[in-house]
Amino acid sequence: MPPSQPRIPVLAVAGPTASGKSALAVRLARELDGEVISADSMQVYAALSIGTARPSEAEMQGVAHHLLGFLPLEESYSVARYVEDASHAAGSIHARGRLPILCGGTGLYIKAALYDYTFAQEEPDEDYLRFLDTLS
Repeated sequence: MPPSQPRIPVLAVAGPTASGKSALAVRLARELDGEVISADSMQVYAALSIGTARPSEAEMQGVAHHLLGFLPLEESYSVARYVEDASHAAGSIHARGRLPILCGGTGLYIKAALYDYTFAQEEPDEDYLRFLDTLS
C-alpha cells in the first residue's frame, strides 16, 4: 500500500480465470478473519457480473468483498485509481482488526497495490480520445 501509510499485512491470491482464486480467498478469509478485495479490472463494473466470473452471493459465503460491481460501465477506471481504492479498503479492513486479502487475476493491480507503484497525474488527451472514437 502507498508509503504515506504504515505497512499493514495483506494476503494476495492471484492466478488465471477459473483457477479457484475466489474459493480459496473465501476459505482463507473465513479461517483467518479476513475480507476480500477484488483485484480484477473488469469486476469493478456493475453490468459485467456474468462475463467476468464475479463471485455470486452464495460463493462469497457471507465474507465481505470490496471493489466489486460499483461502477457504471461507461465510467473509466485505472490502475492508479485501483491503488487508491484498494489502499483505502485495506486500511479500513485492517482498522477493524481483520486481514485484507487481495484476490484476482489482474496482475498489474496486485503488483501496483503491493509494491507501492505511483502514477503521474495526467490530463486526458481529448484529441486522441476523439480519434479513438472514430475507429469504433
